[in-house]
Amino acid sequence: MASAAEQMAANLSWGALGKATDLRQRILFTVGLLIVFRLGTYIPVPGIDGTALREFMDKAQTGLGGVLSMFTGGAIRRMGVFALGIMPYISASIIIQLLTTMVPSWSQMKKEGEAGRKKMNQYTRYGTVLLATFQAFGIAKSLEAGSLAQDPGLYFEMAVVITLVGGTMFLMWLGEQITSRGIGNGISLIIFVGIVAEIPAALARFLSQGRSGAISPAVIIGVFVMVVATIAFVVFMERALRKVHIQYPRRQVGMKIYDGGSSHLPIKVNPAGVIPAIFASSLLLLPTTISTFSGSQTGPIMSTILAYFGPGQPLYLAFYAAMIVFFSFFYTHNVAFQVSDVADNLKNQNGFVPGIRPGKKTEEYLEFVVNRVLVLGAAYLAFVCLLPEILRSKLAVPFYFGGTSVLIVVSVSMDTVNQIQSHLLAHQYEGLLERSQLRGKKRSGAKKAPTRR
Repeated sequence: MASAAEQMAANLSWGALGKATDLRQRILFTVGLLIVFRLGTYIPVPGIDGTALREFMDKAQTGLGGVLSMFTGGAIRRMGVFALGIMPYISASIIIQLLTTMVPSWSQMKKEGEAGRKKMNQYTRYGTVLLATFQAFGIAKSLEAGSLAQDPGLYFEMAVVITLVGGTMFLMWLGEQITSRGIGNGISLIIFVGIVAEIPAALARFLSQGRSGAISPAVIIGVFVMVVATIAFVVFMERALRKVHIQYPRRQVGMKIYDGGSSHLPIKVNPAGVIPAIFASSLLLLPTTISTFSGSQTGPIMSTILAYFGPGQPLYLAFYAAMIVFFSFFYTHNVAFQVSDVADNLKNQNGFVPGIRPGKKTEEYLEFVVNRVLVLGAAYLAFVCLLPEILRSKLAVPFYFGGTSVLIVVSVSMDTVNQIQSHLLAHQYEGLLERSQLRGKKRSGAKKAPTRR
């Protein structure tokens, strides 16, 4: 027997979307800001030699340049004002969250509620400015070293730094506006749109290789089958749950005794979602963004980094997998599913796991269950992210649509659709309440029939 919520979800339609004016405004607001983001990727940084830049990026398209172009929506290939993308903000978030676990005063600040969250967001913004400034200055120097600047010098460097830092801060503001006034997570949607916008061009390049005979038809079919199978696997794993049985005791209210109920505490196999993959990718791209534009004048340190940490290299794959596993556990225990808070909430609501004492024992049990589930979740994330990387390095597939991209696209799509469905369900509930109130007023206003004696 389906529940009322499930029945209402099954009855959702485009007509219900048309009636939900608040949801429609949120969707239009989100689409409008994402269009602004796409337009910004085509506005070039002043002082760049466009012809030399296109020639350089065409050569780097199959390597690290393709990875950067995918995550920035093609802005770095055109050297647009959003060339740094949102990665400095993500890197700053990683650093702040790591410091929160290591610095006691910051850990206490995190527990202060809304005031503490505002302070942490402010520190994250400061860190974003510092990281973006550092990366923008390095890119300006690298553009000069690669003979991609029309008039190299101090004014060119200042123009590049101001433009790129301003673009990153504007993107951060766009993401916050989408999260608060639109639909979905703004930062994730910006990355999602950047990836999706690059898929048609990447797919065209891939199919052109097949028409020219560089790639056999069997490889093309195999790649499409792998992408479809990976998407299906990601959807299955993102919906997988580990349910912990929760029991509530009998309670007495006045003279009535209510029977105890039972429910389930859902623990996702991947509680952290797409965050570990984004964090790991940002760390891998952080030291190599600057060196991409240095060309033959790259120093010995950067040359070593590119040689050992390039896409498909053993150290790159090992570091990528290690970072995914680390951030899966770190983000889950510190942000997504804090077992201490869950155990305290269960204790305050008089709920308990059968056979487990409330309080500390429940916290230890939940931590044990979450760790066991995370082993599978982290392995799934590492597998999805590394398998396309390995196949691409072995088969020389000429377009970048790796596991991280598939994971981001599928996860963000599912999360956005779930939020839209939640808004539609809330709108239907509000309509039911209004109709019930109107019926109640009509009945109360009607004349009562005389009582029979």
